[in-house]
Amino acid sequence: MTDTTPPPRICATAEAEDWILRLRAQHGPLMFHQSGGCCDGSAPMCFPAGEFRVGGQDVRLGTLVGDTPVWIGAAQFEYWRHTQVTIDVVPGRGSGMSLEAPEGVRFVIRSRVFTDAENAALEAAGAPPRGDAAVS
Repeated sequence: MTDTTPPPRICATAEAEDWILRLRAQHGPLMFHQSGGCCDGSAPMCFPAGEFRVGGQDVRLGTLVGDTPVWIGAAQFEYWRHTQVTIDVVPGRGSGMSLEAPEGVRFVIRSRVFTDAENAALEAAGAPPRGDAAVS
């Protein structure tokens, strides 16, 4: 018998989770948004919850560390819908507005392609919520 539980679309490394908790202690509830822009626009951006306006077509990949939502632009989701996205953190400073930038680290994306069975489970579960149907 195969498992039909869909895998999470979004994950974080232990180090990224530690940074999320640290930033949450400093700034309160958080959110992430992953756009399809160039340069640092292609990096996951961490904001205080409500500081970034989620659009009606943005897709909610899931949550990290309990209650931190992760959103992705609709066009970017179409490219990445068959991959599990993992937020990681590396030394260095990005040039964006993400909350971790002044700390000397930056969030980055890692990904892996879902297996055929995982893709089937995700398809059976239905489309993830979009900004016009979900609470950010």
